[in-house]
Amino acid sequence: MNDLSPLAARLRALAPSCGPVRLIAVDGHAGSGKSTFASRLAAALDGAPVLHLDDLATHESFFTWPDRLREQVIDPLSRGECAHYAPYDWTARTFAAPRALEPAPVVLIEGVGAGRRALRPCLARLLWMDLAAAESWERGRRRDGPALSAFWDGWTAAETEHFSADPSRSHADTLVRQLPVGYELLEGPHAAAGTNHSVTDREYIASPS
Repeated sequence: MNDLSPLAARLRALAPSCGPVRLIAVDGHAGSGKSTFASRLAAALDGAPVLHLDDLATHESFFTWPDRLREQVIDPLSRGECAHYAPYDWTARTFAAPRALEPAPVVLIEGVGAGRRALRPCLARLLWMDLAAAESWERGRRRDGPALSAFWDGWTAAETEHFSADPSRSHADTLVRQLPVGYELLEGPHAAAGTNHSVTDREYIASPS
């Protein structure tokens, strides 16, 4: 396979999970490649909307956004209405003007904690970027440079605490492993336990050149 269209087709075929929407979570450690994968998957889904959880976290609290997410996004989508959420401006340290999020057939939510306990009942599928925490964080630190070293120190401590209390990987339907070219999709722990079988065989997907 040379693109993500087979995965996209399977996601489109799922039953809606949030009103008319199939809500797909892309979770994993910071620096694991969630944003890039979600962007490529959204393109394979003909431009499906993507909600980045970085827009809901703040400097004061990285993981206390579930109530805002439900009020601003989940509840409207569950009614088939356009959602409006206020993204956080990490430079100005304040919330910006609301953005619209349409109730498309498939909507992606990507970010650390996208598969958390509070959201799982609303998800049609949970995808986990299967890269270890230490390697993910090292990638993130290299990407952001030494200027954000103190931020990463605080983030990694908060992320460790979050996943200790509310793990996502053990509930993932599909594990996504980045290869030198493309991705490998494996059956996740949730599917392996017999709950569903979104990926029945090992599958390799080459990313576009």
